[in-house]
Amino acid sequence: MLQVQNLVRSFRGISAVQDVSFTVSAGEIVGFLGPNGAGKSTTVKMITGMLRPHDGHVRFEHRDIRDDLVGYRRTLGYVPEEAHLYSYLSGLEYLQLVGRLRGIREVLLEEKATALLRLLHLDSWQYSPISSYSKGMRQRVLIAAALLHNPKLLIFDEPLSGLDAMSCRLLKDLLGALAAEGKAILYISHILETVEQICNRVIVIAKGRILADAEPRELTTLMNLPNLEQVIAQLVEQQDTRSAAQQILEVMKLSHG
Repeated sequence: MLQVQNLVRSFRGISAVQDVSFTVSAGEIVGFLGPNGAGKSTTVKMITGMLRPHDGHVRFEHRDIRDDLVGYRRTLGYVPEEAHLYSYLSGLEYLQLVGRLRGIREVLLEEKATALLRLLHLDSWQYSPISSYSKGMRQRVLIAAALLHNPKLLIFDEPLSGLDAMSCRLLKDLLGALAAEGKAILYISHILETVEQICNRVIVIAKGRILADAEPRELTTLMNLPNLEQVIAQLVEQQDTRSAAQQILEVMKLSHG
């Protein structure tokens, strides 16, 4: 369904993404993992159409998204990492704004918006300004906005950020239900335990290049490591964090005499 083909992007001559290719099929949850600065955000911006690649293509259902970017975005639901919302609007008003931009009829929009707010435990706050919401509540508004128009492709970028335990469990169950309905899901997260639980495949990127694309269990088996965290640490050659922590302590103890 989603085909990312040989994407290349650089900024001021510095390469951010180099020949990145992968697919996300209908009914599949694909984890997209890597350290900060690996190229994840740049790749996602190209997939959503916010950034034009210097080379390569993003195709959805075999069609280049640039052929009809407006039409493509009608099929896309996106939960960004940062909750940039119009804080003077209420939760309901924000969903109404998003729904109108999506072309949803008013009667249907009202029904869907209020139902999603209720199911995400925001109904008692739906008329309050978003400026009064906690981080987790803002995150739930973003999730509702991404689902409002029943998209075929969903991108979740650190969706558990700020959520309480019940909301995290609800989102995990929701992701499984969405995949069962045939939605294609790209899931970006640093919470690797959750990635192991819900993702059919994981893609590991570092320094702008894809290092691995396989099932989580296949990666841990092939590399003879107990969990995905250690697999990624070895793949991206992360530093010895215990040693680094000790060195930080030593710097803290330096005295000026």
